[in-house]
Amino acid sequence: MPAQPSTLSSPQIPAQRGTRRPSLPAVPTARLRTAAATATVWYLRLIAVVNILAVMSLPFRQEVHEHNTSKLFAPHQAHPHHTGAFFTPYLATGGLVSAALAIFLMLVMRRRKRAAWVTNLLLSGPLFALYAVGLLTQDRYADHVFNWVSAALTGLFVAALLIGRREFNAVGDPSNPRLALAVGAGGLLVTGGLGTLLVHATNKLPGAGLTDEILYTFLRGISVGMFADRIEHVHAPRWTDIAVNALLAAAFCVVLYACFRSPRGRRLLGPEDEHKLRTLLDRHGARDSLGYFALRRDKAAIFSPSGKAAVTYRVVGAVSLASGDPIGDPEAWPGAIEAWLAEARRHAWIPAVMGASEEAGTVYARHGLDALELGDEAIVDIADFTLEGRAMRVVRQAHNRVRRAGYTVRIRRHEDIPAEEMALLIDRADHWRDGATERGFSMALGRLGDPADGRCVMLECRDAQGTPRALLSFVPWGENGLSLDLMRRDRACENGLMEYMVVELLLQAKELGVQRVSLNFAMFRSVFERGARLGAGPVLRLWRSILTFFSRWWQIESLYRANAKYRPVWEPRFLLFAKTSDIPRIGLASAQAEGFLTLPRLRGRS
Repeated sequence: MPAQPSTLSSPQIPAQRGTRRPSLPAVPTARLRTAAATATVWYLRLIAVVNILAVMSLPFRQEVHEHNTSKLFAPHQAHPHHTGAFFTPYLATGGLVSAALAIFLMLVMRRRKRAAWVTNLLLSGPLFALYAVGLLTQDRYADHVFNWVSAALTGLFVAALLIGRREFNAVGDPSNPRLALAVGAGGLLVTGGLGTLLVHATNKLPGAGLTDEILYTFLRGISVGMFADRIEHVHAPRWTDIAVNALLAAAFCVVLYACFRSPRGRRLLGPEDEHKLRTLLDRHGARDSLGYFALRRDKAAIFSPSGKAAVTYRVVGAVSLASGDPIGDPEAWPGAIEAWLAEARRHAWIPAVMGASEEAGTVYARHGLDALELGDEAIVDIADFTLEGRAMRVVRQAHNRVRRAGYTVRIRRHEDIPAEEMALLIDRADHWRDGATERGFSMALGRLGDPADGRCVMLECRDAQGTPRALLSFVPWGENGLSLDLMRRDRACENGLMEYMVVELLLQAKELGVQRVSLNFAMFRSVFERGARLGAGPVLRLWRSILTFFSRWWQIESLYRANAKYRPVWEPRFLLFAKTSDIPRIGLASAQAEGFLTLPRLRGRS
């Protein structure tokens, strides 16, 4: 990458005789702006902790406060300096709502969202101005040192916001304000109603009206401190106060989420982008066995400035999830990667790549992403495949058993299958699908029988009576390769049917001009292989035991064993990510994209 000019020092302007050296404007350097932006995030973290601790310790503090009040003041006597004379730093109100606000603002400020910066400035700026006016004009405020400290902390936060303003340039979803208003109105109505009912049921004083109870509820929603203690006819137990505060805090969290959501990434693969991608695949498709899956139409594509490479991705939650290697000329990959990362920063998306090869992982690493090995892809070289030998005995026996049972396999390109037959195969595939959700993202095309996919290969297996029992579909991998896309079978059919079909493809591949076939992906394959070896360390053996345990529910070890039967070449695949702390969110987004997890979503109107 070309060297970037330093922004940490001002350029030296040579002085000329008889002229004055021009003065340079005092603008914050990049390092100072970054430090200021980071300081605002840490302030919000500390304030969130302070608010939560205040809620947890309030019952004890309240008892001490009541004890001291009864000693110092006569009943029903107000002290001029007892209430209303203290300031607290920005967002430090001792309530769960403030804690939730601080946590959410911290999270979105950490992702440099402009809306969060504006929100903080609109809240803290007027507050600091109010503090300054109070301290300079009212002696009862200026007499307390704590008020000066609170004003100073608030002022420093405002100053940090102004210094670091250029760091916050990530945009939000345009529909967020309307969605937040709708969610806020509904949440306020529901939680406010529940809180008012709870206050009414636990109130210890007589004579309270509905207005008093509603006002008490919403004041308790702001803080569990002294805000609501001035309602004369309402006095609820401390657990009620905390419960009401927690209810409104939960509703506030949902409102904040709706307000600061990242854009959903609605721009999907259109006909023009698909045509460009197919042109790149025609030229460079042989480089990556997962390249054809870039044509999924629930993805978006972003191209390099030259148009010679592209990164395809899908936005899941706040994660911009790419898969496989960039498409196109490797020399143009950096331009496509930079464009993709810039778009992720602009929308506050978390960048991640699933299933990248080692070559692509190296290029991504040069752009600041870290790598974690996910597993290995099984690739069979047709020239080296044979059923002979002791190592292939199990596969050979399964193949012979199914063949003797009368099963046959027909192999055709999709474009050679009549429309009526293809419709029947699609219906069978839907019927045999395990569950209602279509699974697959990084290594699945997500459609079957599309006229644009005529070069795909279909394996149709029928029993002795001619009834369809299973099918396999492969996508093209360059001119002479295939990559597994879809596996479906009748659950009542003969065991070993999939092995029989794969072997038939490998034996007949040369007739199709196929030289290599990519089969399933085996996650954590090296752990199972190395963990079973003599001399494996205790950590590796423990990791293998954990994966073996979870293999009872997920096909982790079984996929490795099923692929290993064909004696393939193992090609490692990697997960690329920017920050280690993002891995849980990336894992959740990957599970959603692959169809293993479905989460409820708030839907805004565009």
